[in-house]
Amino acid sequence: MPIVIDRALPAYSVLSGENIFVMTRERATGQDIRPIEIAILNLMPTKEETETQFMRLLSNSPLQVNVTLVHTGSYRSRNTGAEYLAQFYQPFSAVKGRRFDGMIVTGAPVEDMDFSSVAYWEEMKEIFAFTRSNVTSTLFICWGAMAALHYFYGIEKHPLPRKLFGVFTHRKAELTPPDPLMRGISDEFAMCHSRHSAISARDIRRQSDLTILASSARAGAAIVSDKAHAKVFVLGHMEYDRDTLQKEYLRDKAKGLPIAPPSAYFIGGNEEKIRMNWSSTANLFYNNWLNLVYQTTPYRLGE
Repeated sequence: MPIVIDRALPAYSVLSGENIFVMTRERATGQDIRPIEIAILNLMPTKEETETQFMRLLSNSPLQVNVTLVHTGSYRSRNTGAEYLAQFYQPFSAVKGRRFDGMIVTGAPVEDMDFSSVAYWEEMKEIFAFTRSNVTSTLFICWGAMAALHYFYGIEKHPLPRKLFGVFTHRKAELTPPDPLMRGISDEFAMCHSRHSAISARDIRRQSDLTILASSARAGAAIVSDKAHAKVFVLGHMEYDRDTLQKEYLRDKAKGLPIAPPSAYFIGGNEEKIRMNWSSTANLFYNNWLNLVYQTTPYRLGE
């Protein structure tokens, strides 16, 4: 939420220059306030767990956030019952006439496939086009980020020699002025990754509209945005719970799949003790995003 102060105060220009939402008393008096409308396109098979993770982050703001859960109509998850989807979700076809302040497109367990081979790829292209005209800012997560970078910019994903799995240290880009999405985030911070593919930072830098906001020596480019913050790409998983990587590791281990313990995650190699050091950054990042959306979208979404 904004801080309301007199424009003549020295702090007004200082804070404004730091991309902090400062409002004059005149504007505050005549301001119309409404809930923020956020759509979550949930492509994960673990729908209940994933939706809870994102809703937890969206709830840590004083803003009222209305959430609409969306699923693809061209493909139905085998892991989620039809009754659950019918009760809590809407197919994309039912919401494509609406406008949203923000949208989140989650990851999906289809990394090993070419984009064109994904069962719902044609619908994804329609959804990507929808975000251009009907959404102020969209967060694309993991595979969703790779797919969106491919659709919007023609950037290809590349297979990794082994799975990038664990918690990795990232460094915030030194930008002038600082990017509002990264406001208050430490120069170095942790974020989870769990993927078999990567996007080349060189390919991203070739696009004049894109800026790398944070990267990692191990995980590469991790947070990327276009200049207008209409498209924000997060290659990792800020939203993960404390035990998400543990569950994935134990699941693959039980199946006999080749899986190493997640990097920098278990304490002293003990698979029951977890070091969680990414949640504060996650909460701050999502608050920054909601604040940016709140400032950017007009009171009447149709405008």
